[in-house]
This record gives sequence, C-alpha cells and structure tokens, in this order.
Amino acid sequence: MKKICVIGGGRWGENHIRTLHEMGNLGAVVDMNAARLAELQEKYGMETYTDLDEAIAHGYDGFVVSTSAETHYAIGKKLLGLGLPTLIEKPMTMHIEESAELVEIAERTGANFMVAHILLFHPAINKIKDLIDSGAIGDLYYMYSTRIKFGVVRTEENVFESFAPHDLATLNYFAGVPAESMTLHRGYFLQKDICDYVLAYLEYPNNVKAHIQVSWLHPFKEQRVVVVGSKGMIWFDDAGDKQVRLCNKHIEWIDGVPTCQETESDVVPVDYSQMPLERELRYFVAHTDKKPEYSTGADGYALVRALAESRK
Repeated sequence: MKKICVIGGGRWGENHIRTLHEMGNLGAVVDMNAARLAELQEKYGMETYTDLDEAIAHGYDGFVVSTSAETHYAIGKKLLGLGLPTLIEKPMTMHIEESAELVEIAERTGANFMVAHILLFHPAINKIKDLIDSGAIGDLYYMYSTRIKFGVVRTEENVFESFAPHDLATLNYFAGVPAESMTLHRGYFLQKDICDYVLAYLEYPNNVKAHIQVSWLHPFKEQRVVVVGSKGMIWFDDAGDKQVRLCNKHIEWIDGVPTCQETESDVVPVDYSQMPLERELRYFVAHTDKKPEYSTGADGYALVRALAESRK
C-alpha cells in the first residue's frame, strides 16, 4: 500500500489527511505547528514531522502540498527537484515565472507532477468528458460555464481569480488543451481596482469557442456548464439537480436549408459514490509511478498564466 505525506495540516489539509486515512494511504503529516500535529496524530494515527527534510528522508511514495499559496513554490521546488511525486493545491504558485520553473524542474527530474483542480475529478465533469471523447455530440463547437451568485465579495482578489479557476480548468479539460487566447470584459462597481463581473471569451484549436461568466453580484446562484457539438449538446447544472443531460439536438442541411433535428433528451447516469477529493487522491496515488494524463503541472501553469491575464 502506497503511503502519502501531506504537507500542511490546516482546514483543507485535514480534508486530504482524512480522505487519505480512509483510503489507507496516509503516511505522515508535516506542519510547523507541533500542537496541531499532536491533534491530528491523535485523530488519524500517522507519523508527524515539523521538518520537511525529515519526512523526505523517510521515503514516502508521494507528497501532497496543502499549505498557503505563497509557500507552494519553495516546497514544490524542493520536492520536484528530488524527482518526488508531488500534488500541489491550486493555485500552483503566485507568479507565472515560478509555475513555469516548477514545470521545467519536473520535466528535468522526471517527477510525476499534478496540480489539484478538484472539479476535474467531479463525477459529472468526468462523464461529460467521456461523452465528448466518445463522439456522442460529434465535433466540438462551443462551450460555456457560468458561476454566478450573490455575496462572498473579496477585497484582495477579483471575481475572476476567485471564481473562474474551476471553470477554466473544466473547459481546458473538455477541449483537451489550454485556450489559445482569452479576452476579458470586466465590470467594476464596488471597488476601483477589483472587478465584480467578468465575461471571458476563449478560443481553442479547431475553431472551438467558449465563454465564462462569473459574478458575485447576481440575484441567484448558478453553476452551469453547456457543451455544444455537431450532433448533440450536453448541459449540467451543479447548483440545481446535478443531472447530466445529453440533448439530441443538431442542425442538418436539407435541400440547402438548415433544419433543426430534435428528439427527447437523455439523462446520463452518473456514479456519485465517491467524492471528488477522493477521486483526485486515488488518481494521484495511482500516478505516483507514472505520468498523469490530466490535472498536470503544465495544466496548472496554463491556469496561473490565464489568471495573471485577468489582473491586467
């Protein structure tokens, strides 16, 4: 059984710790707070360290970095420099140059490197990706994602930085590659330098288009993804009934006339027996000794770069 060391015993770090413990893969926790380590050790019974180098010397099968974002670069550089399998929570780093360097280090040392984007392990999102890749909707035309609600206004980051990383990661995952370009239309209402509303237009290879709408000034909550192809369409409302619907709608040219073809939509079964975090950690454990296919360091870098664009 592979054993994973979690670096960071805070609120989200404990989610990793608890889930790995339930999976039987928890090896150790590193945290500078000895009192917090004692509390976690009593609950989960793993090894504890206040010094990262001691944990590295023990030889765990992989490391999960769940510390504050400003520490990700230094910790990641050490782990990846040693060629160790590493999963870093988002954001990968605070700066583009740091993210690019971590990707380069991992390539040079051969380290298996993932960046945690939990929606990529959401069962419904995985099902939609399977439908796209199977050709169920034909050629991909366009996609959109909305994440709008009232409240949770930030003063240290704009709404795109706060809400859109999930949507960017999801659309890149569906397309199979990062967007080639992104144009943002922003609305500033509450604070001079922090936008409250963003509509982002993205372009992908093969003429695939997409947009993302995020706002924290909206009368109701909506988290919806729509994917449109040449043979059908898919939509999923994560704030609603959480059903994945395959819509049998497309256009056929009949005697030179574009004609709507439509039959009843199908609800696609989704297995919700595992939570996204467990699916993510199981994927990481399975890829400590082989290259991950998605949620990679390169994918994390693409998102850091896109988020940096939103600040300009």
